[in-house]
Amino acid sequence: MRRENQSSVTKFLLLGLPIRPEQQSVFFTLFLAMYLTTVLGNLLIILLIRLDSHLHTPMYFFLSHLAFSDISLSSITVPKMLMNIQAQQHSISYNGCISQMYFFVLFGCPDNFLLAVMAYDRYVAICHPLHYITVMRKEVCVCLVAGSWLFCCVHALLHTLLLIRLISEDNESTVFEFILLGLPIQPEDQGMYSALFLVMYLTTVLGNLLIILLIRLDSHLHTPMYFFLSHLAFTDISFSSVTAPKMLMNMLTHSQSISYAGCVSQVYFFLSFADLDSFLLTSMAYDRYVAICHPLHYTTIMRQSLCVLLVIVSWILSFANSLVHTLLLARLSHFRDNTIPHYFCDLSALLKLSSSDTTINKLVIIPLGTLVITLPFICILVSYGRIGATILRTPSVKGIYKALSTCGSHLSVVCLYYGAIIGLYLVPSSNNTNDKDVIVAVMYTVVTPMLNPFIYSLRNRDIKEAMSNIFSRRVCSQ
Repeated sequence: MRRENQSSVTKFLLLGLPIRPEQQSVFFTLFLAMYLTTVLGNLLIILLIRLDSHLHTPMYFFLSHLAFSDISLSSITVPKMLMNIQAQQHSISYNGCISQMYFFVLFGCPDNFLLAVMAYDRYVAICHPLHYITVMRKEVCVCLVAGSWLFCCVHALLHTLLLIRLISEDNESTVFEFILLGLPIQPEDQGMYSALFLVMYLTTVLGNLLIILLIRLDSHLHTPMYFFLSHLAFTDISFSSVTAPKMLMNMLTHSQSISYAGCVSQVYFFLSFADLDSFLLTSMAYDRYVAICHPLHYTTIMRQSLCVLLVIVSWILSFANSLVHTLLLARLSHFRDNTIPHYFCDLSALLKLSSSDTTINKLVIIPLGTLVITLPFICILVSYGRIGATILRTPSVKGIYKALSTCGSHLSVVCLYYGAIIGLYLVPSSNNTNDKDVIVAVMYTVVTPMLNPFIYSLRNRDIKEAMSNIFSRRVCSQ
């Protein structure tokens, strides 16, 4: 399980550019001027595109993302280079080096996709001008950009994890694989439970895919609430897929092992989609607050650009938070044992197994947990507090019922989501058993994503009408 080596890398030395000492100040000024030109020039492009309505076209939408990518890519390397030239210091910490590589790959990658997308945009504009508006509509452009960023995040993460793995193998003792003890199920019951969880997982995937499809096909559901709901459905599919397939495979093959890289990757995506759920539920709560408390201004406040911005920020914050925890986890090389008393790689379980110093990991959990879980939960409570106050001032019983019906489904999902989190992380478990944590985690990762489509379909008149319309059209076409 382990390999011992006495060497340990805590920092790296950057040799820098082949510049003579007496020329350092000249090149420092030159590169500083070039960097400032890069930042200010690209910021000017973004600002002009944002302020001038004539530039609100697909080509300039892609150009604004390319400008942001160029600013970010330059900012990953140039400031550190300038600081090293000025301070005559060439060192960079281990964490700084790993982080720099991740963001260099992350922001270097979108340029390829964005340039390709811009070429496609020009192709449609020149070769198919009459169909340009329908082909390059706004949602297609957003999907192309979001897909580019998502792929680049995964691409950068893969290289970063593999690099960390190489450094760990050449340095202190490390674990090559972990053993997942799985669920507290008797061996003779494995077949029955594996069939049960397979049905639940398939129900989760198909139910949420149906929600996404209905929202996509029915124009009556092209509203902010259902826009957020479609992203929540996709997140639930992804969240459940992070843990359920591996759990099912282990139950069916009676193999409980998971590789080190697989374990760290599972932690990353588990945290990403769990955090994304939190932010999306908060956005949906804000949407309900505006709809009920400020109905006359709903259209102007919840415009499409704001909804897209809320979703993009949710994705960015979620992946950034999970990246921090993943990098800090990958830095830990000593583990007392490789047996995880869980059915997936839970961050808290891994920290308990580590014999390395986990002080930084635990300190980071508090502020970041507050940012991605506690703060959104407070925002949801405030939103529903304002909604409740507005409902109580409504003189009509019919108005009260209508207001409650518009947020009943969302409130049910919020209770399921945060109830499981409170039960899993805030209610202390016995020192002698871990069964409670595992059972609550099943509720959190398997049951809740499965129930969400039923909650939104059985309690939501619009979804039921959309489903009826789709099936009616299908029957008539036959």
